[in-house]
Amino acid sequence: MDITQLILDDHHEQRRLFAMLEQIDRADTATLEAIWARLSAFLEVHAAAEEAIFYPELLQVGIRTGGTGTAEAETLDAIHDHNDIRDAIAVVAEHVVGSSEWFDAVAGVNLANSDHMAEEEREGLTDFRRHAGLELRHQLAVAFAAFEARHFAGVVPVDKDPEAYVHEAEGAIPASDSGPARTDGSLGIGNLGKGPA
Repeated sequence: MDITQLILDDHHEQRRLFAMLEQIDRADTATLEAIWARLSAFLEVHAAAEEAIFYPELLQVGIRTGGTGTAEAETLDAIHDHNDIRDAIAVVAEHVVGSSEWFDAVAGVNLANSDHMAEEEREGLTDFRRHAGLELRHQLAVAFAAFEARHFAGVVPVDKDPEAYVHEAEGAIPASDSGPARTDGSLGIGNLGKGPA
């Protein structure tokens, strides 16, 4: 197993479920509601699994390879995207299933999610495959699969502050993995794009 492939497989399933919603008769609200319940829970669980398992490791790989700035930027963007997806999912609940407004709200989730997946596939996953070994990717895949299995029914959606998330994830990295020690416990998240603090 490889965590990058599991994430890509999830992306394929998300695209498939969105396509299903577009092909179901608008009057078949029971089916629309059931598919949407599955998809929205899946999106939430997938984001939570990435935040718990993938992005902290992407930051570690960035540190080990000297690509801290890139890994931080990719992670900040991903957490922001996850928040946008969660917020868009919440909007869907404000509308009657099968209504034009409901479909418009679902389309908003699809757009936010599609933008996130495309960027993640181009950047984070590609960088991770280039710099993380097969053994690590396998271990993370096992943890990722277990996380999604344990939370198959969904998770409580909670937006995260992207900078606080990165700062916390960096703080959890053992000093031996992070290169020269910083006295403030950070890798300079507040200095992105400004060079070393």
